[in-house]
Amino acid sequence: MDYLNIRDKREKIRRGEISLFENVNYFQKRIESNKDLNAFNFLNKNLKEESFKIEKKIKEGKAGKLAGAVISIKDILSVKDIPMTCCSNILKDFIPIYTATAVQKLLDEDAIIIGKTNCDEFAMGSSNENSAFGEVKNPWDRERTPGGSSGGSAVSVAARFCDASLGSDTGGSIRQPAAFTGVFGLKPTYGRVSRYGLTAFASSFDSVGPFTNNVSDAALILEIISGKDEKDSTSEEVEEERFSENLESERKFKIGIPKEYFGEGLQTEIREKINSVIASIKSTGNELVEISLPHTEYSIATYYILTTAEASANLARYDGVRYGYRSAENKTLEEMYVNTRSESFGTEVKRRIMLGTYVLSAGYYDKYYDKAQRVRRLIKEDFDRAFEQVDLILAPTAPSTAFKLGEKISDPLQMYLSDVYTVSANLAGIPAMNIPIGFDGNGLPIGMQLMANLFNESEILQFAYFLENNFLDLHR
Repeated sequence: MDYLNIRDKREKIRRGEISLFENVNYFQKRIESNKDLNAFNFLNKNLKEESFKIEKKIKEGKAGKLAGAVISIKDILSVKDIPMTCCSNILKDFIPIYTATAVQKLLDEDAIIIGKTNCDEFAMGSSNENSAFGEVKNPWDRERTPGGSSGGSAVSVAARFCDASLGSDTGGSIRQPAAFTGVFGLKPTYGRVSRYGLTAFASSFDSVGPFTNNVSDAALILEIISGKDEKDSTSEEVEEERFSENLESERKFKIGIPKEYFGEGLQTEIREKINSVIASIKSTGNELVEISLPHTEYSIATYYILTTAEASANLARYDGVRYGYRSAENKTLEEMYVNTRSESFGTEVKRRIMLGTYVLSAGYYDKYYDKAQRVRRLIKEDFDRAFEQVDLILAPTAPSTAFKLGEKISDPLQMYLSDVYTVSANLAGIPAMNIPIGFDGNGLPIGMQLMANLFNESEILQFAYFLENNFLDLHR
């Protein structure tokens, strides 16, 4: 039952072949028996009532497009009256009074929210070891990271705790954990999905997107959560697309292979597996050409200068005055600010706030922040030129398969370099998707990334669907 896509599952419920309540109960039992993975911060206490209600609507023919779908939500997205901690002690008791637009769109189509998933604090991390509520473990090997920052969301899908999950991607936080756990993870074009209700890390980078076990579910969820939102000035007015109804295509694609993504530092087994997929693609009449993205080498430095600067500004609101944790014994207002933030922010968040404040400070703004903005434009222009030649870009998602817990946590530079293949898509604002393509010698999932030009998610989904149905043995 848990391998069914959402539409097939709904149809079986309608015909009485399966029970939504039993399916939800199955997910609950799997979560309970795998508590050590630490994927969830909070679980929905009304699942029984909601499952009976939705099942009734399905059988009466009155249900929405996501009826039957059981979806988890990353704990930086707001859901009214359900705790939202951002996995930080500063918000450990915070209860939102409204629901994020993307989540509300799921609810409007009769999805069931099973719970809120663990993540790196304020979505800052690549291993899900920065959460105030403990590290998340990879279901393929519990001694390894599931990736970050949306590690709990990735695990909830990979471990069959739900049908799909909503996460966020600022520099690879959907795609990298999707690669590490063997699921599909889609980062939409910046502006396609409303950020209203998403706790801001870096406002010009953050995107909301789905984790799924198949392409059709990713297409369906993207279709539903997309669209202009008056509550988010950065959301774009784009033509509504029926992604889930246009997955089958006879089109032949021209695919670019960026030479900068296949150099030193890429795990040999990942290179070999991707080359095998490339050979298979060639045999089907799709064209592959080598391309260059020459400013790729500056992407990590550019990304961490700009995102930490934005994080420094965004996290200034957590001061103990309006909401969240407040330090107890303080003699002055300034002392209260300092103590509150010192006591409740984790190490990585403090590191990024300090770095961001530094690059924005007098004397360094031009040297770092302004220069990084200029390089961001050059990186975007690299992609613009590439998409004049090709429809899609194919690349690794991560330089290695899942690394061990604790392996990089004390070396921030090595941790940051695990995002080397993902941050460019966020710098350019383009859509990108992780495709699970197999396993390494240790039985760990390998991910491959597809990127497209702005608002061309349909091309990614069509080609991913083609790969899924012709080459990928996903369900081991």
